[in-house]
Amino acid sequence: MEVGVVGGTGDEGFGLALRLARAGHHIVIGSRSEDRGRQAAQRARDILGGEVTVDGTTNESCAAAAEVVVVTVPYEGQAEIYRSIKSHLPEGRVVVDTTTPLATAVGGRPWQVLRPWHGSAAEQAEALLGRGRVRLVAGFHTVSAEPLRDLDRNVEGDVLLCGADAEAKAAVGGLVDGIANLRWVDAGDLAMARIVEPLTALMVSVNRRYGIKDAGVGLTGHERWGRPDA
Repeated sequence: MEVGVVGGTGDEGFGLALRLARAGHHIVIGSRSEDRGRQAAQRARDILGGEVTVDGTTNESCAAAAEVVVVTVPYEGQAEIYRSIKSHLPEGRVVVDTTTPLATAVGGRPWQVLRPWHGSAAEQAEALLGRGRVRLVAGFHTVSAEPLRDLDRNVEGDVLLCGADAEAKAAVGGLVDGIANLRWVDAGDLAMARIVEPLTALMVSVNRRYGIKDAGVGLTGHERWGRPDA
């Protein structure tokens, strides 16, 4: 699958790019600067070696070409990024929003959250792009950037996916399944992002208290669940 990572030069985006490229997907790293996108892609190829396919370009070109577009930007830059890529996203494209409205956007602490007018950052993204124009999924809020970038260790935990489109969530879930020791969970409609997004702040707080960098979230009972649409 061709996966575009908008904001892929940042810590979270670059970590996801590494993991998904290693899983065999064609990755396009997007950046505000085409040169920075290409440099990040070269860095990823140097790290991964082998015959991985990682390219770099602008955020706009990244959004236009990929089958799945993962947007990995801080909350303070979310609106600007979505406005810049909106006209480049074909209708029906699967878009994954990873944004958490942390209070760092207004000078606060990373273990504090803001409450967007629309209820969540994902719902704000939906409003910016136009309701129903793309197939929006919220996810990856409980996966830390540092373990994603450390390819010598497995990333553990559950990725909680929110959205109205079950097929889009399953497509994103397939990407999650390609990352060793990660599982995906259908957490319900997009409004559930109002609960899931603040879990990032919880993970930051736990990391801070214990002096670690890889706290995650895991739900019990998977073996009894069956398929989410059963």
